[in-house]
Amino acid sequence: MSWQRFAALLHARNLEFIRDRSALSWSILLPVLLVLGFAFLFSNPDKDIYKVGVYGGDGTETDFFATEYIQFIPVTDLEPAIGKVKHHQLDMLIDMSSKPRYWLNSTSANGYVLERVLWGTTTTNAASGFIKQTVSGREIRYVDWAMPGILAMNMMFGCLFGVGYVIVRYRKNGVLKRLKATPLTAFEFLSAQVVSRIILLITVTTFVFVGTDFLINFVMLGSYATLLLVFSLGALCLVCLGLIMAARTASEELAGGILNLVAWPMMIFSGVWFSLEGVHPAAQYFAQVLPLTHIIDAARAVMNDGASLIDILPQLGILTVMTVVFLAIGASLFRWE
Repeated sequence: MSWQRFAALLHARNLEFIRDRSALSWSILLPVLLVLGFAFLFSNPDKDIYKVGVYGGDGTETDFFATEYIQFIPVTDLEPAIGKVKHHQLDMLIDMSSKPRYWLNSTSANGYVLERVLWGTTTTNAASGFIKQTVSGREIRYVDWAMPGILAMNMMFGCLFGVGYVIVRYRKNGVLKRLKATPLTAFEFLSAQVVSRIILLITVTTFVFVGTDFLINFVMLGSYATLLLVFSLGALCLVCLGLIMAARTASEELAGGILNLVAWPMMIFSGVWFSLEGVHPAAQYFAQVLPLTHIIDAARAVMNDGASLIDILPQLGILTVMTVVFLAIGASLFRWE
């Protein structure tokens, strides 16, 4: 090994990256934006640890409602709120409209702690005597709730980087320039990229789904065909989004930065790991413009609630509109060189 050649290549590569101002800027800006995003969501000095839904009452019936670090969320409809307890979106639900009662998910550690706190604050209070209720049907474990998000997140990275990054590398290496000299049209090239990526992703996602189901035996209450439709349309939407990122970019570093800038907010704000119930309203509104949010919501509805195709039509409609818009923008911006 020649250390002189190694040093020369190292120096040249460092200069190449530093002189690529756009890539250098993204590498600095991305972590800053992520830190600011997390700070906005979680650095509230009055951050509450637990989420308790309250149906009826004015919050003065028992000392439990004065407990710090618990966010009490007013509930106007009891049945959907019980579903949120089942899906770990609420740690506890209390009904003060008649005889005091509460709902817990027995697989929730937060629910166990809140139950102990409730008992400790009502033993000498006039509102003691709460009746314990459990969620009906097969309880949804956290892994059951998180599984659709994990599958969708894995698919998201495969779509964005599997198409966007690859096309950028083709452009940088001159592959697209050579393809341009052939009878191949841009539509044929992009169509082949999209279809190939969707087939691969659906195949991989199917293997992951079957393998994890064999090991974990997670909840699947809906139709497999409906779930396949959700992930197929979701993959198409995300692939078209990746085409926009790679339409004209020629720098792999810049492409990586842009793709991460798009992927990470979706992973944070789309409810992959935690429910957005009770977070800042601006974060909830922002989540609705992200395609991953609608993929996860539809997949969770099918897997955890047994939703039919009619039930998830709003999410499918939004994904379809996003797909058409992303495809139109990506196709109009695409350049061979």
